[in-house]
Amino acid sequence: MIAVLNKLQDVLDACRKIDFLAPLALRLYLAPVFIAVGLHKATHFADIVSWFEYSLELPLPQLMAFLATAAELVGGFALLFGFAVRWVSIPLIITMLVAIFSAHWDNGWFAIAPSDPNTSVAKVLAPIGFPGAVESLQNSVEVGQRLDRARDILREYGNYSWLTEKGSVVILNNGIEFAATYLVMLLTLFFIGAGRYLSCDYWIAKKYRNAR
Repeated sequence: MIAVLNKLQDVLDACRKIDFLAPLALRLYLAPVFIAVGLHKATHFADIVSWFEYSLELPLPQLMAFLATAAELVGGFALLFGFAVRWVSIPLIITMLVAIFSAHWDNGWFAIAPSDPNTSVAKVLAPIGFPGAVESLQNSVEVGQRLDRARDILREYGNYSWLTEKGSVVILNNGIEFAATYLVMLLTLFFIGAGRYLSCDYWIAKKYRNAR
């Protein structure tokens, strides 16, 4: 048994040779998200300023919109190429925190409201007394009822097969789920960096070390 465990440990240790794939995966996941959102903000800048000012009630909405747009565009491309990753993670982390507390916090955790309490994360959290879990389960029941009614209406009065051809009908909850997930990923990149080999940071650092 000890020999088997030692062998498994050797395999795990050997995997460290490709540990650069983990930060690469995070970067390649996050980069298109931030680039796309940044481009949207840049091409609809006046609308974003109005949203920041009147819906989110943020101070200095033009400045805040500019900073968010710049952080997402510059940060997205920096993540893509692995350039100054730990540095650009900082404004992106701040952007995610602002998004969480200004736009999503009041809506709870879920980005899309779960309609089945039996498969909801709250099903696991409710028995241990996690705040809001019981209420979330009850909300799931009500969401399911509303979705069933919406489907009935669409089947009766609409072309249901065409309407759902690209995906199921859902109720958008707009909670912190996605922003919090991106925040965790950015925090990971802040602490571990861009990774070896497939990042500009690695080659710049290597050249600098060699020069020293």
